[in-house]
Amino acid sequence: MSRTGFAHLPLHNGKAPRYLFEGMVPLSREIVIFLATEFGREEVLRRLSDPYWFQAFGCVLGFDWHSSGLTTTVCGALKEGLRGLESDLGIYVAGGKGAASRKTPAEITAACERIGRDPQPLVYASRISAKVDNSAVQDGYQLYHHSFVFTTHGQWCIVQQGMSDATAMARRYHWLSDNVASYVSEPHAAICCDAPAETLNLVAAESAAVRSASASLATQKPEVTLQAFTHLPLLDMPRRHEVAACDIDPKYLRKILLRTYETAPADFESLLSIEGVGAKTLRALALTSELIYGTRASQRDPARYSFAHGGKDGTPYPVDRTTYDKTIEVMRNALNRAKIDRSEKVRAFRRLAEFAG
Repeated sequence: MSRTGFAHLPLHNGKAPRYLFEGMVPLSREIVIFLATEFGREEVLRRLSDPYWFQAFGCVLGFDWHSSGLTTTVCGALKEGLRGLESDLGIYVAGGKGAASRKTPAEITAACERIGRDPQPLVYASRISAKVDNSAVQDGYQLYHHSFVFTTHGQWCIVQQGMSDATAMARRYHWLSDNVASYVSEPHAAICCDAPAETLNLVAAESAAVRSASASLATQKPEVTLQAFTHLPLLDMPRRHEVAACDIDPKYLRKILLRTYETAPADFESLLSIEGVGAKTLRALALTSELIYGTRASQRDPARYSFAHGGKDGTPYPVDRTTYDKTIEVMRNALNRAKIDRSEKVRAFRRLAEFAG
């Protein structure tokens, strides 16, 4: 990845004004239709998985550039804009914010039934990505938004976002199927956030040993892990909203460990996909595996390798003009070809000019 940095995404209360959302729907539709027509469906997924482009997309649609609401509103407008055109365009949008995110598997399945595709690989990708970002990357951000965009050929991208109650900030996670060689080893296309967090990163490349050890421990009788867990030193985390050893209830842990023992997962990914295995179970196994096997989990925040445009004051680094200008060029071409109302196009061009300036 060519650039590191952070994008500030403060949480803003309320919803997008109705007039704004009603304008974002057709504008997002026309831009995506242009991209799919000119460059192919796969390029649409690549653009959405690129935080540079996604942020600019939201700005052109008229949303606040620095608000966490940009993520949920842009994905919502795109889903509504492509409604009824999915079969012609070959692009489907599932999921959304809150309760809508929990409907993702059903929406994927319904779409796959219409196009004659096996939904299970796509449903699995949706579920395991959420498990990774909620449980395997423990950074203090709880997911509340999950959008899954896929094509008739089975390619997909994911845009999901978590919230930190402690900092009132948001963190956005981007995935692209082309880039995912493994769901549990450096799987992200990018992560954008407000600031680095105290993180237990079980999907870091350097956490391979602890992933293997945790999976091995999960196949042991619960007493093996529980006995070792009682001898763990006190884990005093500086950010108290993180999961600490004292947060883990041995009675609940024994119940989950009995399930993993009976299932006998072959590897860490199989362990992660077991129902009920979440952040507390994974932390307990990671801590115990360090005690027994000497393996240490990575504390590297994966957002250190995120994408952001930078800032005009040089914080966190000067604006990356090359990428910025390329984003604007793509947007300008899309708007030039878009079949939308002229007044809306003019307003979009003005927002693009302001964004470029």
